[in-house]
This record gives sequence, C-alpha cells and structure tokens, in this order.
Amino acid sequence: MNGDIRPGVIDVHAHWLPRVLLALPPGNPLGGMNDHDGELFLGNMPLSFPTAAMTDIDTIVAGTLKSGLGARVISAPPFAFPVHAPAEADDYVAAYNEQLADAVARTDGTLVGLGLVRLDDVAAARRELTRLAAAEGVAGIAVPPVVDGRSYDRGVLREVLGAAAELDLSVLVHPMQLPHPEWDHHYLVNLIGNPVETTTAVAAVLLGGVLEELPGLRICFVHGGGCAPSLLGRWGHGWRQRDDVRRGSTRAPAESFGLLYFDTITHDPEVLGLLRAHAAPDRIVCGSDYPFDMAQPDPVGYLLGHGIDAATLEANGRRFLGTKPADTSS
Repeated sequence: MNGDIRPGVIDVHAHWLPRVLLALPPGNPLGGMNDHDGELFLGNMPLSFPTAAMTDIDTIVAGTLKSGLGARVISAPPFAFPVHAPAEADDYVAAYNEQLADAVARTDGTLVGLGLVRLDDVAAARRELTRLAAAEGVAGIAVPPVVDGRSYDRGVLREVLGAAAELDLSVLVHPMQLPHPEWDHHYLVNLIGNPVETTTAVAAVLLGGVLEELPGLRICFVHGGGCAPSLLGRWGHGWRQRDDVRRGSTRAPAESFGLLYFDTITHDPEVLGLLRAHAAPDRIVCGSDYPFDMAQPDPVGYLLGHGIDAATLEANGRRFLGTKPADTSS
C-alpha cells in the first residue's frame, strides 16, 4: 500500500459512500440510497443513522479518533457492489474509486480505502485494480462473497483474486444480504444471511485450493468468518472422507484456515474465543461495521477486554493492508 497509516489499532471494516453516488450502481433493485432530513434511507427503509455518518469524511475521521482507533479502513456499503448490471457500471466504479482515493489522501493516514471492481470481466477488473494499486492510501478492494450463485473457487471470481494478489492488493469479503423468502422477517436476511454468505465464501476458498495457488493473497472475511469456525471440523471430516470434497485442494481445510484474515465482529466473547482457537493469532483484525446498526460500538474496548492487545491488533491490521510497521523511533 502506498502511504502511511496513523499509529494505533486499525479497524478494517467500516463504510463510506459519497453523496453523489447514493443512487447506487446501475440495475440495483433497492431504489438507491437517499437522505431524508439528515437520516439515511435505503429505498424507503431507514438505516437508523445520520447520512453524514456514511457520506462525510470529517464525520468519519472524528468518529475514528473518538473510538480510540489509530485508523479506519473504509469501503463501500454492500448495496454499492456493481453486480446487478456490471457491464453498465464502469463509470460508477471509476467514480467511486477516484473519490475514495481523493478522500483518504486528505486524512493524514487516519483513513485507508478499499475500492470497487467489476466481478464479471477479468480485464475490466484488472484495469481498475491497476489504478487502485497506484493510488495513495488505497490498500485493495471490497467484494461480495457470492455473485450469481458462485464464489471464489472458480471462474472470473477466482481470477480477480489472482489479479489482486499479483498487484499486492488486499481483499475484504463483505456479504450483501441476498434475499431468501424464508428470511423475509425478523431481519433474518442480516442475522442469518450475512454469516451464511461469508461462510460460503470461506468454504469455497479453503476447499477450492485458492491459497495453494495464491499463497500471497491477503483476504479477510468479516463478522468473525460467519459460521466457519464452528464448521471447520465438519469440513475437515468431509475432506478426509470424500473425494469430491478433497478434489479441489491438497491441504486439509484447517491448514489453510490459518492463512485467512478475520475481523472480530462476533457480538459474543465465546464466539470470539472459538475464532481465536482456529484462526492464526496474526490473522485476527479489528472490525466495527461502522456506521450500521449491527456495528460493534466499542471495537477497541471489546477486544482489549477479551484478551487481545492493541499492539497485536495494530500489527495484524498493517499486515493485512500490506503496509510497513508503525514508526516507533520518535
């Protein structure tokens, strides 16, 4: 990553979208995002936070410092992923990435950016990834776990990961709340859907042998990896017993699991403990999901209170972002 990051704990999972792009990419089925008297809505649904919390860089910087963080990594909200009419989304993607680079460059290392790419066309993705790799303060991309019923073990999606690894860019995998009729109430599309989407992508990467092909890939799964920590034993059993599970990888899932990054948004210390039992200690990074209603309100305090020290969190965040260690000479 080009550019410095402020010393301190790094929150790798927060969101920003400029006001001029609230309409969302072409083809989005949600009616766009819009401001109603200072509150942000998705279509007709209130998002329960001020518009400025998502759109105003000064507000995000102030919130970052108030939370006791050194820096915060901002990416587009999942509604802005260009997946519904990707061939028509080049202008939106380019506009977001240009404004992201400009915004983070003005924050003296308090904010780091993760850009957008198309996921249907490797050449288009590579063009945008190359521009992002040259942008100061931009560390990589944010992508959804599942696109058109597929994940990152095959096809274009796998090739996009390969291009990101080749360009030394980080990848944050963030769910989209894909609709299911059985999840149309109780906010289950988020409470169940988000973890399940993430779990699907973790399984695809592990069982698809992605890290065997791309050992330098820095890829992070949010919300504590979803259900993956609790299913790792089951996946390992299947890998040992079944040829069709083992066919895509030469390593047992638990071996590659230690190479993945995970954020810490678990909402439960016991679940955080399970994640820590399976993930590598140097692959656990602070996350908040700012400014959404499911965010961890005190990301630093939550982790310090449950046995993860600030120096480790900072080092892990910097490692995920591909940046140099903090300068402690002064």
